[in-house]
Amino acid sequence: MKTPLALGKLHYDGLALIADPIHEYITFTSPFSMPAAGAAEIGSSETTEKDLIDSPWMQRLRYIYQLQSARWVYPSAEHSRFVHSLGAMHVAGRFARHLYPFLKATQEVPSANYIEELLRVTALVHDIGHGPFCHFFDENFLEQFHQTHEKLGQIIIREHLANTIRSIRRSPSGPFEKGEELDPDQVAHLILKDKAKDSSRMPRWLTFLQPVISGSYTGDNLDYVLRDSYMCGVAVGPVDLTRLIHYTMISEQGFTIHKTGLPALQMFLNTRMYLYSNVYYHRTTRAIDIHLREIFGETMKLVFPEDPSKKMDGYLTLTDWSLLEEVRNWGKSQQANRRRLGQEWAHILNRNVKWKMAYNTVLSDKERPRGMDFPSREHFEKQIQRELPASLAQLPFKVDMAPQDPRPDPKDMRGSPLYVFDPATQEISTEPLAEFLDLLPTRLIQFRVYAQNHNTDLELARAACAVLNKAPSGSISTNV
Repeated sequence: MKTPLALGKLHYDGLALIADPIHEYITFTSPFSMPAAGAAEIGSSETTEKDLIDSPWMQRLRYIYQLQSARWVYPSAEHSRFVHSLGAMHVAGRFARHLYPFLKATQEVPSANYIEELLRVTALVHDIGHGPFCHFFDENFLEQFHQTHEKLGQIIIREHLANTIRSIRRSPSGPFEKGEELDPDQVAHLILKDKAKDSSRMPRWLTFLQPVISGSYTGDNLDYVLRDSYMCGVAVGPVDLTRLIHYTMISEQGFTIHKTGLPALQMFLNTRMYLYSNVYYHRTTRAIDIHLREIFGETMKLVFPEDPSKKMDGYLTLTDWSLLEEVRNWGKSQQANRRRLGQEWAHILNRNVKWKMAYNTVLSDKERPRGMDFPSREHFEKQIQRELPASLAQLPFKVDMAPQDPRPDPKDMRGSPLYVFDPATQEISTEPLAEFLDLLPTRLIQFRVYAQNHNTDLELARAACAVLNKAPSGSISTNV
């Protein structure tokens, strides 16, 4: 019979806790301090989640801010992609443990501990390819190389973390079955959200798990909605994480939510939409992004002109911190171009906001020409310019259009559609979701016009209203 001390050693060895303001505690695996029952086959020098968390690529995310420009609007939003990734890992693990019995009932699958660890590792590294300013970096730098942070993340997973990932042999719940080994290609496949990607090489059960990483509600967005609202100090509606997970299942069709869980999904989608409107797409956040766009391309030509996929060693050290510390000194440079850029960066770093909002409205799908997308911001700028008085022909102004997708599209069968199980009829389809979310538009555009001061707000508002065929209205301040 084992003594209490021996049992305590066995129970606590190989696991550790991270204190977290959102999930209270996040468990992760660490090497056993000494061989014990259950550890003999793995070995005392095993590779665990701790090795992945402590890897240079994961630690790099400590120096990339989660909220890009929004942290200049919400001063307490100083959290990083690193802590969000830990939270996403935790939520994905909860999903895995709950979904496994449903998954196993539909097809042949690996062990429960393997599935748990596969989703935990994937969620942990899902943001590992991000650069400084995150999604802004994708749109204003990586796009020229036909790259995204997800494609760079795939390179990091396959070429820099593959050995660590393959060597992990257990989840927090216990060891894998004999012969099971995590496949970095499966991890890389799950993080890519491109719906046109080829899934033919991947097992069917992996496709069923894709929505846990990139679906309507995921380990990723469930964590960032909770975390970002908390860190910003923004009062948002409830997000019932436990209820959402509880009423999620896997059916023969795929990722499915029990009809009883639909109110929790609606609350989550409303909360997420509120965050987009008032934090991610805050008027001042977008104003700072407009200023950044004016200087970011020239800045990157000096800091990091190459395609990162061809210079990953250099990309390892390219973060928010490294970029901002470099440009901070350019204002005193002997080179005129660097000095000019440095002066612009000083305005941003000192929160001297260059662009002021003159007009704000929301466009919905009802205002979009049938069968067409919304026109570009350049198109609207030309239209508004024509409506301005001749005396303002040279007025500098910018149009900003921030898109929001507040609900899943139940008709999108190309990706990972969300199905609903109706216990009354025992039917599984997407129709109840379409009916339940009918009050939420499929797409919204936050449409704003900015100028360098407020002297011409009235003229710009009238011109914008004429172009959009809208009645003039005021705007409401939400933060400094």
